[in-house]
Amino acid sequence: MRRWFGIFAWLMALALGAPGASASLIDPGTWSSPLPASWTSPIFHPSQWPFSLFPVPEIATDPNSGTTFGVLPVFLFTDDHNEIKEIFAPDIAINTILGASGNFRYLAYPSSDTQYYAMAGGSQNIARRVDLFYTTGRDRKQWWSFEGRFFFEEDPTERFYGLGNKSAQGNETNYTTEQVYFRATLGINFSQKLQLAITEQPWFVRIHTGALDNLPSIQNQYPLLKGIHGGSEMVTQFVASYDTRDSIDIPRNGGFYRLFYGVADRAFLSSYSYNQAGFELRQYYPLTSRLTLAGRIYSEYTPAGGETPFWAMARLGGEESVMFGQQTLRGYGAGRYVQNNLTDFNLEVRTRVWETTIMGTHGILELAPFLDAGKVFANANQNPLAPLHSVGGLGFRGIAEPFVVGYVDVGWGGEGPAFFSGINYPF
Repeated sequence: MRRWFGIFAWLMALALGAPGASASLIDPGTWSSPLPASWTSPIFHPSQWPFSLFPVPEIATDPNSGTTFGVLPVFLFTDDHNEIKEIFAPDIAINTILGASGNFRYLAYPSSDTQYYAMAGGSQNIARRVDLFYTTGRDRKQWWSFEGRFFFEEDPTERFYGLGNKSAQGNETNYTTEQVYFRATLGINFSQKLQLAITEQPWFVRIHTGALDNLPSIQNQYPLLKGIHGGSEMVTQFVASYDTRDSIDIPRNGGFYRLFYGVADRAFLSSYSYNQAGFELRQYYPLTSRLTLAGRIYSEYTPAGGETPFWAMARLGGEESVMFGQQTLRGYGAGRYVQNNLTDFNLEVRTRVWETTIMGTHGILELAPFLDAGKVFANANQNPLAPLHSVGGLGFRGIAEPFVVGYVDVGWGGEGPAFFSGINYPF
């Protein structure tokens, strides 16, 4: 579940130049009455603090995970150039499904080449998460790049509607995914544009009863579903990529193109045997100094589909794009459509409507009308272009260059509106 609306609210305030958004703008030295001598300490002068504090309300909603209300104090640490280098954002919240919850978030942007984060949280009702991520060599100026991620989760709000592109909303079931994996990727850079990479991912999955009493359990509704009790896998992935983007985090020109192949095999520590292959194309065109046309095409095939557990199949829905996993369709909840094969199309016009500088940081407010369309299908010989589930919507983005993007996307699909918020562009 996404819990980032508070940080997006700060970014919006930054982009709009709202002076009340930062405690660093409250200077007791401007008061007309004299201050006690003990108040001359820097602790009473927010303008002298080594960070900016933004206590903002947290309002988040998700088609699967319900609505969250809370308080999110955002601590921002900048360098001598007033670029954000660290974000510390703990929260305390109430969720309509999960009850009381608390989360810890720390994100670091030491350079364009190296970034990392640490996140952990839990709720009153089952949910737990630990997410640790580190990447270096992003600029591909050395001969190698590395990316590592440790992820543990218990998510009791997962939904399953059946397999296939025509799965009905009335067949909705609920379950808890308990999973833990470590993903390590080593990339060999033949140039700043061309990279070959290999990823190893040991992956442990178990499927339990969910948190929603008003929905049937997936175990009762689909007892013969492949992978219904979970499994263990060692997934190996190979990726060839070519990158001409002018920025990894906030691209406005160029493209990113990938071919990939992945395999899991019973002969090598996996509960199931299957392979997956496909490609991804992203392109960015600067139409004017304020308009950027961003487009994406993604296609994934699983030839031996009968062996694939449902939790490892291609998933369509939600706002996040993860290769060999979730793909973007912003009018539906995550994993709304599940099957062996998938095609996905995303197009948006990123429009910079307001730019300002506050506390030395360049802030941008961006609106982005978007169109998404995609489908899942069982057999590789089926038409990958019809029929497609289509979504239209509008994105609101707050940008603090050169690394940070916070967004709220509102999409309308065939099952009503859906709202998403997060950090980084959806693609």
